[in-house]
Amino acid sequence: MIGLLRRLRRPAPFIEDVLWHAVRTDTAWTAALDDARADRLRALTARFLHEKTITPLAGLKLDDAQRVQLAALCSLPLLEFGETGLRGWSQLIVYPDAFRVQRTHTDAAGVLHEWEDDLSGEAWDQGPLILSWADVQADLAEPDAGFCVAVHEMAHKLDVLDGELDGTPPLPREWHARWARDFQRAYDDFCMQVDLGRETALDPYAAEAPEEFFAVTTEYHFSAPDVLAASLPKVAEHLHRFYGPSPFARR
Repeated sequence: MIGLLRRLRRPAPFIEDVLWHAVRTDTAWTAALDDARADRLRALTARFLHEKTITPLAGLKLDDAQRVQLAALCSLPLLEFGETGLRGWSQLIVYPDAFRVQRTHTDAAGVLHEWEDDLSGEAWDQGPLILSWADVQADLAEPDAGFCVAVHEMAHKLDVLDGELDGTPPLPREWHARWARDFQRAYDDFCMQVDLGRETALDPYAAEAPEEFFAVTTEYHFSAPDVLAASLPKVAEHLHRFYGPSPFARR
């Protein structure tokens, strides 16, 4: 019983002030948060570091500040959703650069197709989240360019929490219906624009699948909210409600 009480009374995960201050000021997204949301992100980042193993591969070495920075980027989409968004996986794997994966697909005629993809990030349904450190650094260097691979992959982790990777994260029933309707309409229109060869304000990769549309628009919510609002106003409204205001939203 005494051992159980000690475990229950363990202090909450914590990030030292000096380390958090350095990460917050050196990371555009965290530097732009107001103090209340920054404090919430700090708690979520500490929880992330407590629950997840960060594993660098291929000779990559990460210091304490870099680990905190990675955890903070991954925690940005949880500012409103909360630590429930960390459920279902335990490891963040970090490669030095883009990593290669083998893909297979059997088409309707039963023909097996095999190819290789070079990826900047990947999120397995019940497995690790994987990031390219070089791509994370590129995002940090241009935080308002519409890209943030850590946020993109975390959107997939949120999406699959309801058991289905379909571009719709867990939502109350009434909101779920409106989200599904508005996102489907926006996605269909976006795909039509891409198929016609028209230039789009958002990365055309969003047309790959509904789940990629959600993840890419999530990136724009955090890194280029004005572009998202001008291009897809209804989607922008849903994401503002789901994630809270973008750190780069005009005050």
